[in-house]
Amino acid sequence: MNYLWAFIIGGIICSIGQFFIDKTALTPAKLLTGYVCSGVFLSLFGIYEKLEKFAGAGVTVPLTGFGHTLFQGVKKAVEKDGFLGIFTGGLTATAGGITAAIFFALIASLIFKPNSK
Repeated sequence: MNYLWAFIIGGIICSIGQFFIDKTALTPAKLLTGYVCSGVFLSLFGIYEKLEKFAGAGVTVPLTGFGHTLFQGVKKAVEKDGFLGIFTGGLTATAGGITAAIFFALIASLIFKPNSK
């Protein structure tokens, strides 16, 4: 049943994004930034943790989950290091994901040839 809820909630999040891409003038970059910020705000108000317990990977895999992870990292670092944690916490919490994205982008750039016109 957990897989079903993860699929449904994750699908709803992705469908909302697709709706905005199809029906508005929002660029994908603005939409993705909005998703990260919405993850931060939902985490700030304690809503994201409840969604995470209910839907699991359905809410942690989309970009809203990245925003949530950034917020949690900053929150933990501020509690530990004070003001400096604002600048270090988000990167510390998301370092693995950022490193993986850079690594796989490098691999893709080595394998595929760009098709610039």
